[in-house]
Amino acid sequence: MILLITPLARGQECAATLKEATGDETHWVENLQQSLARLREQSYSVVVLDQFLLENEPGESDHVLDLLGTAFPIYVNFAVSGMQRLLREVRSALHRRQREETQARRSVEQQIHSQMFESLTAMLLSCELAMAVPGVPDPAVEKIRLIDNLARDMRVRITVH
Repeated sequence: MILLITPLARGQECAATLKEATGDETHWVENLQQSLARLREQSYSVVVLDQFLLENEPGESDHVLDLLGTAFPIYVNFAVSGMQRLLREVRSALHRRQREETQARRSVEQQIHSQMFESLTAMLLSCELAMAVPGVPDPAVEKIRLIDNLARDMRVRITVH
């Protein structure tokens, strides 16, 4: 989802063009106060900010920047930027965001994989040590072997993926 913040009369037209070009739902607000309300209500992929507003309302613009979350900010001077440039900037930001989300997801998956592998290794070691204790009753040894086999099976499955 895209948020366009500009007081320009053609803001609605820009929002419609962005939606058509990117396929992403696009909201248009005319001022920073309205953008604060939108940013509190929803999460956006990209936020297009009119530089005119940022320069004329620095206090409010700081609040907007604080609420962006994971949205990519795009600063546009509508007095000198055309629609084609805006579209290029937005597409580029959407692509960067998608790439960064993919990288973050892979990183989390690798961390989880590593943590699970470490836990399973500790579990297998504990099973081996428990089975090596003299005088452990046979029913307990069988349960420990079952746990050991399940842990080994899980480790193989994790290694495959």
